[in-house]
Amino acid sequence: MKIVIFDIEDWEREVFESLRTEHELVLEAKPLSLSNAATYHDADIVSGFIYSKFSEAILEQLKHLKLIATRSTGFDHIPLETCRARGITVCNVPSYGAHTVAEHVFALLLMISHRLEEAVDRTRKGDFSPKGLQGFDLQGKTMGIIGTGDIGLETIRISRGFAMDVLAYDLAPQEEAAEQLGFRYVPMQELLANSDVISLHVPASKKTQHLIGWDEFDQMKEGAVLINTARGDVVDSKALVRALAEQKLSAAGLDVLPEEPVIREEAELLRSVYEERHELGTLLANHVLVHLRNVIVTPHSAFNTREAVRRILDTTLENITTFINDAPVNVVD
Repeated sequence: MKIVIFDIEDWEREVFESLRTEHELVLEAKPLSLSNAATYHDADIVSGFIYSKFSEAILEQLKHLKLIATRSTGFDHIPLETCRARGITVCNVPSYGAHTVAEHVFALLLMISHRLEEAVDRTRKGDFSPKGLQGFDLQGKTMGIIGTGDIGLETIRISRGFAMDVLAYDLAPQEEAAEQLGFRYVPMQELLANSDVISLHVPASKKTQHLIGWDEFDQMKEGAVLINTARGDVVDSKALVRALAEQKLSAAGLDVLPEEPVIREEAELLRSVYEERHELGTLLANHVLVHLRNVIVTPHSAFNTREAVRRILDTTLENITTFINDAPVNVVD
């Protein structure tokens, strides 16, 4: 079979080298895109990371494709109905670092609560005055967790370690976990109204798009903090800008933004606006968020520890080899 691994870094290459003994292996640093898909028209298996695209137009170029092994937990970027119709198997990485992402939640939150970005910037300029850098304690505050899957539960464990009270909302409550970890499930409205910090841990879907919008911000506690390490589309960016401008929210920590691949470079932004259909209002809101002093934005890097990425690679290799051996695992239904 011809196997093409996209978005591959130099240090990751050795993980897939074992495939070369019996198969044609191509390791491509660039992501899969419409501009290079035709080059790999004869690929049987492709694997991509968060930057690769799997649109219907791209899949149309891959006539021999049998397996997409996405190196992510989420698969909202893959048209599953098209894959089913063509008999293309899709495998993901169900779990690779719940604690990794949960730790990033608190990296963002501590940067906000202790105003670390401003403090470091000030001392680098030779100013050691603490004036204007007063933050707030996490102990005794209420953490609201929306989505109690693996990452949500790990975030709760860390929250309890900081002596925070925890409220949670999920369509499928895990009452045993709630009893063990010492948190309460409440309706969404109650969580929004009583949480000092709200952390999002839901997958991207039509149901969760703009889960947090105008109405939800209006229901939040004055001065609350929003943390989003889930998916950008879960939050309405324009509503978030307004909530920050009106001081409904005191701050936000964001590892994800809607349209985030488009805003990486200004040239890419300008090109894509004309060549593709993107929501300009959302793009402009994202640019405002990136430059606000009370917003911490990281480049979708919550997953990015060496240990977690290695687990992603190992699981992806397993997904490929088991598919080849007619016993696929981690298949997305």
